[in-house]
Amino acid sequence: MPVAGGAVDISRIDPLLPGNGGGPVETPAVSVVVVTFNSAAVLGECLSSLPVAAGSVPVEILVVDNASQDDTREIAAAAGAGVRVLPLGANRGYAAAINHGMRAASPTSRAVLVLNPDIRLRPGALAAMLRALDTPGTGIVVPKLFGEDGTLALSLRREPSVTRIWGETLLGGDLAGRWSPLGEVVTSAQAYAASTVADWATGAALLISRDCARAVGPWDESYFLYSEETDFLLRARQAGFTLRLEPTAVGVHLGGDSNTSPQLWTLLTANRLRLYRTRHGAAASTVFTAGVLFGELIRAAAGRATSRAAVTGLLTRSQPGLVKRAGGQRPASAGSAGPVSAAGGSARRDRLGDRLPAVLPIPLPPPGPAAGSGAGAGSRLGRRAGRPGRAAGTGVEGVVEAPIVCFSGQDWWYHNRAHSDFQLMTRIAARRPVLFVNSLAMRMPLPGRSTQPLRRILRKARSMSQGIRTPRADLPAFHVYSPVLLPFYGSQAGRALNAWVVRRQVTVVARRLGMAEPVFFVTMPTAWDVVKTLRSSGVLYNRSDKHSEFTESNSAVVGALEDELSRHSDRILYVSHELMERDAADVGDRAYFLGHGVDLDHFRADTAGAVPEDIAGIPGPRIGFFGALDDYTVDFDLLERVAAEIPAANLVLIGDATCSMRRFEAYPNVHWLGFRPYETIPSYGTAFDVAIMPWLRNEWIRFCNPIKLKEYLALGLPVVTTDYPEIAGDRDIVRVAENPQDFIQLIRQTLADGGPGDPASRRAHVAADSWDARAAELLELVDKVAAKTSGQGAGAGRRDRGRGRRHD
Repeated sequence: MPVAGGAVDISRIDPLLPGNGGGPVETPAVSVVVVTFNSAAVLGECLSSLPVAAGSVPVEILVVDNASQDDTREIAAAAGAGVRVLPLGANRGYAAAINHGMRAASPTSRAVLVLNPDIRLRPGALAAMLRALDTPGTGIVVPKLFGEDGTLALSLRREPSVTRIWGETLLGGDLAGRWSPLGEVVTSAQAYAASTVADWATGAALLISRDCARAVGPWDESYFLYSEETDFLLRARQAGFTLRLEPTAVGVHLGGDSNTSPQLWTLLTANRLRLYRTRHGAAASTVFTAGVLFGELIRAAAGRATSRAAVTGLLTRSQPGLVKRAGGQRPASAGSAGPVSAAGGSARRDRLGDRLPAVLPIPLPPPGPAAGSGAGAGSRLGRRAGRPGRAAGTGVEGVVEAPIVCFSGQDWWYHNRAHSDFQLMTRIAARRPVLFVNSLAMRMPLPGRSTQPLRRILRKARSMSQGIRTPRADLPAFHVYSPVLLPFYGSQAGRALNAWVVRRQVTVVARRLGMAEPVFFVTMPTAWDVVKTLRSSGVLYNRSDKHSEFTESNSAVVGALEDELSRHSDRILYVSHELMERDAADVGDRAYFLGHGVDLDHFRADTAGAVPEDIAGIPGPRIGFFGALDDYTVDFDLLERVAAEIPAANLVLIGDATCSMRRFEAYPNVHWLGFRPYETIPSYGTAFDVAIMPWLRNEWIRFCNPIKLKEYLALGLPVVTTDYPEIAGDRDIVRVAENPQDFIQLIRQTLADGGPGDPASRRAHVAADSWDARAAELLELVDKVAAKTSGQGAGAGRRDRGRGRRHD
């Protein structure tokens, strides 16, 4: 159905139903967007492979053409009903074509398949990818690709980093890729043999869910070609969507000519630099650029023509100049990888970008949807000022709706999500922006003093590599940041340097999020050195534990930080009456009791689901514990006595352990199942006949208030615990042991009689303690503090917190 100009009347083309002779259907499940540029030699076979690849999945096919000079459009138009041809009229690049295709696609399709014209999908591949897209959390699925010669195409990638660029430069990509910290390319064949999650993948074939596409927003057209898929896929991951390889979906990738074309290789290299600069600061970008340039110099010296061209191009031409040289044209948004503060700033950046060689950094905004795109809010840093995350301002009836920066004692990437910091901040983020700063360490883990020091150092390093992310697609205003820490804990000068480094990072991130003068919610005393000179609308100290009693901390230093933070906070929140009473003389009326909560919807026995197979296979009766198996809280000697003295019952331990568990190998009735995801914990808990809390008797436990108790009771479980002060209000529903022998006897009694009350009365005991109620209470307190500060002049005098000023 050609119309004037050789285009196709897209309003008269119906989607294709594979297996039904190409007949039309009303609602395609998948919109296939094929991007072409002089693709006549490969396009026909690509299009002919799609019906058998889709199987019974109804699809529509859109060929978006970048002003091809060959017969590409004619081949597409001749492919039959169900194929739309969308000419762009100019060579605007890969991202621009994808955006155009997505806008033209059926809005009711479940997903969009972005496809290179040199891909040949094998029978059933699209159907297999669509099934994999149903895996919870998955936003993008890629097939397992092979080259034309049958060799495995290494399409999975890790996020670019300084260590990886230098690893590849010094070791070569194949060798560096064997180790995750050193290589970007995933080179292990085993990773492609099963369903695998990766940071990103080459963009030759990507099945993107509609939810993911809406949340992440349009592709960044300023790249023209190369790195645009990296940018989009990393933004998708930061918005909480997983990229998954489906090995049963197979395709053949003929490959392009970037490795042989000097112009394309130079643009590819320049865009790697551009991508990294949009996501990292000047110092890291400089080191990354040096790694890229050094690698190209080495290959150029070895005689590689494309590397010689890349070195010359990076040193002499701008990134827009390299786009033009590669045959493209500047898009309207070329100077912007995301929203900008003003049109003038974008124009100045465009002019600067036109003049500076690509090797030199220019200020770039963080990645996100293009200004005015109408994209969803799930981008890496969300929308800028003007959304509900603006600087503290007066809202309804004079309430100051200040954004919140939480300095947590926990780390989002490896601590249990049940912790109060996570529960409170994620709920508040549904109402206003939250920057969640991951745990600032109290002391460097060392052999002989710390348990599993190497494991913990590596764990923290992996967390720091995450940078700033928006991990939950349903909470676009919840941002998690892992600052880079300097391990200088042994001296006052070292701590001051570390605090300055963290302060600069947090300031930059908060500014990029549009969070001027937020309220600081501080749960870790080591954050005081960072917070004390930052401007804010108030400081709340969540004193949920006495951190100076942590066995591995420097008690004197941490204790002094606790005292300083208490003196200079607007309010001090407690979960322990014991600790609140101890501090009463110093804190006065700034104290506020904010007890722990429980996720009542999550911890429900009637909705927990089937008991998992690994615990269902353990015979009853079962004595159970779930949570962190920390050597400074859990009495492992007591657990060993339980196993030895109640041999007829099985002791089931669920959680990550910070010490060796080999001592329990001598007991056939002890089953350590290790870490289990938070989402599955209720289904495990319902298998317990009695739930236990075997706490040590130390100062840490004396001032704590375990959330676990409420979770056990919400599940209706009978509970036996060792004694600690905060259990006083629960003695009518929980059995409390005075000593180890009493603990064992109370477990036996509970196994025999089912414990005090019944499941309904136990759940009723905590019915008023939801995290939603606690978050609402906290938010009200936050607003009162911000309103009081605002009335005194927001931010005025905040810089003298460190000079001893009391805010009471």
